[in-house]
Amino acid sequence: MNQFSEEDLSRIIEMAWEDRTPFEAIQCEFGLNEAAVIRLMRQNMKPSSFKMWRARVTGRKTKHLQLRLPDVIRAYCSRQYKRF
Repeated sequence: MNQFSEEDLSRIIEMAWEDRTPFEAIQCEFGLNEAAVIRLMRQNMKPSSFKMWRARVTGRKTKHLQLRLPDVIRAYCSRQYKRF
């Protein structure tokens, strides 16, 4: 697996937790497919946190572009705090 800076690792984990950020966006930005993101999350989280994350994202339509409804066009909720 690639070595990431602490900042990149933090951003990948953040994107993986975000409901509206699809795995494809993580792959585009960091080159990690869904399986690699799962491995990264398993290696960098406590077992209980990893299990909670897996339960949260498994089957979540917004985490996969092919399953998304066409009206979901943003990665962020309009009410979510924006850093930029």
